[in-house]
Amino acid sequence: MIHFFKKSKNWVLSFLKKFEKPIDEILLQEVDATRFIVLDTETTGFDYTNDRILCIGAIPLQNGVIAIADSFEVYIKQDHYDKTSAQIHGILKDWVMDRPNEIEALQEFLHYLGDSIIIAHHTTFDVTMINRALERNGLPVLKNKTLDTAVLYKRTLLNSNLLDRKDNYTLDELADKFDISKKDRHTAMGDAYITAIAFLKITNKLRNKKVLLLKQLYR
Repeated sequence: MIHFFKKSKNWVLSFLKKFEKPIDEILLQEVDATRFIVLDTETTGFDYTNDRILCIGAIPLQNGVIAIADSFEVYIKQDHYDKTSAQIHGILKDWVMDRPNEIEALQEFLHYLGDSIIIAHHTTFDVTMINRALERNGLPVLKNKTLDTAVLYKRTLLNSNLLDRKDNYTLDELADKFDISKKDRHTAMGDAYITAIAFLKITNKLRNKKVLLLKQLYR
């Protein structure tokens, strides 16, 4: 395994410099020209303090292309493990041999992510879990801007008193709506891929044959 980072002041400063571009300049970028990283995490549970990340799956998306060949997937060595959650994500404690520990996995992930904009379904959960792990290991928390397909999807719905709009839409519901296969659902890579396709479907609806800028997704 290549260790891209060292826990040093120089590395932290170098990493943070990636985010010096003014926010106004970023928001004027075209969506198609922007590099996104679509990600998902599988975890031992939903407690930000006590639960841990089992796997991070991420796929780059740019110019309408989901670059599967450049995807990122890492399974993390576990000291903390919950057998009950394995029934959902299917990750067994010793399923993947020679797993990196948490700090090694996070270092590789940060190198892969760079300053890309993060896309996820229910982004707050994934980003918070990653940030808690980064804090535990003395690494800087994520500075990347984020987009949530759960929020963006509601922008595509008609405003009508005749329609029953929900406060929240699951990834399963988006997959059904956009006719996306759920074959690898509840795996980090599988959910990242479903989310990436859903994002493309959503932005196609929002652009209405016009150039779509990032600022339009953050309204």
